[in-house]
Amino acid sequence: MNSKIIKENLEQEKAALEKQLESFASKDPNLKGDWDSKFPKFDDDIEGAADEVAEYATRLPVEFSLETRLHDVNLALEKIAKGKYGKCDKCGQEIEKERLEVHPAARFCMKCQMSV
Repeated sequence: MNSKIIKENLEQEKAALEKQLESFASKDPNLKGDWDSKFPKFDDDIEGAADEVAEYATRLPVEFSLETRLHDVNLALEKIAKGKYGKCDKCGQEIEKERLEVHPAARFCMKCQMSV
């Protein structure tokens, strides 16, 4: 696998994830890698406020999922920089090439992923 291409793909994925998060959340300046969904502002429109709260509740799991993916991408980029990319976080063995081609930010080999 060409690490330059992998790094470029991961950087593109990172930018895309950050763009998605920015559409409905903002970075928490106090916590690295944490994003906060924008909480709705209430006015006198009770029905509109209820819709905004429902939308906020829907965004929270999306935010969590995107944050998790972004965290994994950042870890993969750090591993590339340290020359440790492609090793399973659990057992230390090489992650299958096919797995990394499909999911370049994978942290575990298939065997360990099944037990996580």
